[in-house]
Amino acid sequence: MLDELIAGLRPGDDTTALLGRRRVTRGDLADLLFRYAGALHARGLRPGDTVGIAVRPGARALAVLLAAYRNGLRVAVLDPSAGPDVLRARLGLAQPALIVADAAAQAVASWAAPLARRAGLALPDLSRLAPTVTVGRRLPGSAPALAPGGPPPRPHDGDGDAVVIFTSGTTASPRAVVHTRAGLATGLRSVAELVRPRAGEPILGGMFFVLVPSLASGAPVAMPSRRPRALGRQVISLRPQATYLTPPQLRAALDAGVPFRGRVYSGSAPVSSTLLGRVRAAGADEAWCVYALTEVFPAAAVEATEKAAHTGAGDLVGELLPGVRASLSPAGELLLAGAGVCDRYLGAEPHEWVSTGDIARLDDRRVVLAGRAKDMILRRAENIYPGLYEPSLHVPGVSLAVLVGVPAGDGDEEVVAIVETAPGADRAAVRAAVRAALREPLRRMGSARPDRVLFAPIPLSGRSRKPDRAAATRLASRSASAEAASGPASSGAPR
Repeated sequence: MLDELIAGLRPGDDTTALLGRRRVTRGDLADLLFRYAGALHARGLRPGDTVGIAVRPGARALAVLLAAYRNGLRVAVLDPSAGPDVLRARLGLAQPALIVADAAAQAVASWAAPLARRAGLALPDLSRLAPTVTVGRRLPGSAPALAPGGPPPRPHDGDGDAVVIFTSGTTASPRAVVHTRAGLATGLRSVAELVRPRAGEPILGGMFFVLVPSLASGAPVAMPSRRPRALGRQVISLRPQATYLTPPQLRAALDAGVPFRGRVYSGSAPVSSTLLGRVRAAGADEAWCVYALTEVFPAAAVEATEKAAHTGAGDLVGELLPGVRASLSPAGELLLAGAGVCDRYLGAEPHEWVSTGDIARLDDRRVVLAGRAKDMILRRAENIYPGLYEPSLHVPGVSLAVLVGVPAGDGDEEVVAIVETAPGADRAAVRAAVRAALREPLRRMGSARPDRVLFAPIPLSGRSRKPDRAAATRLASRSASAEAASGPASSGAPR
């Protein structure tokens, strides 16, 4: 599909490709793509070499990625928010021959570092780690520009590494997922079959896995605004055929009264049936939960109607997509394989099966999650997997809910449900209604019933803004100390 997109970009084509403050045509993308492809070749980069990309999402980032792919280079995706120590370790593992940054990202590592730290961004001095060039508007003190070279080389024909995406790991042991060109193509094809983009009709979504299938199908793409009100104006003006937002983005949009239409997809973090129901109620024709990992995107999907019909324990994340295979380890952990699964972790041998870290059960090709293996709570010698029970906590009025274990001595844990309610003019009334609605779900949890229910905003982390369970555990622990000092009424636990 990447090859199809690149072959379909031609200079002079005035068809819209990207919608935003400035309209970008397919011809504009073609000009950038061929300019960057020639420049990277002129820098001496050849198929198999690694190029680090630290360019903000937009036309230039997409063009650099496509140029690198066209030339057979391996792209290492660099995240400025990871912090300088982590990023330095990641670069040490990836060993890029060249780093391409935009002027703002490169400035973060040099003269603008004090301002960047206050904004929560930090990069090491990239030029000390590898030769660094910049694209885009020049700023004082920027590294040299990615200067135009000669004509681009012939497109690379064959397989090989396409992209390196860092997922986790400490500064001592960074972890990176490696996707091959063939595996990446399989994942993109699965997205196209799931989203079904139609030429000429806008799609709202900024992920690479949304951009490429959409543009390859002839659909223009708009990057979602971070501000809910602006996002609402985008939906109203563009009338997108499909929208992809993370669950936190969806919750913020719904809380702000954003209308939806067409098909809406969400993933990268847990997607509750309640959240999808709210999306349908806000006007969407379809609302989809997409189960995906960095190692395999996407793996499974389910529409809101089917997800809401699931009444058993656990979180139904849908039927495995074509080409994806699943099995369970002896401990019940979900393992995935298939043509779209990553080839290996950087520095390790290729593998067939990927460990997801999710405890699950399989109903033919339907996947029901019970929670993360590492999130298991041990209480009175009983293993409690949060994912089995968290879906039942999403009653009307609940925006997000998690179960965490707080150490209670002698290796035992206290089970705490942290419930974040949707915004309301009368918070006390909202919480009272949620308390009443939770009584029956809590009763049905049996031996897994939480010891306490804490009403509080749930900490989020990472680019996908997933619930930060470590921070949530600390929050629950602090609340226990405060409750001991002020009395049990402070927990707001339903009785």
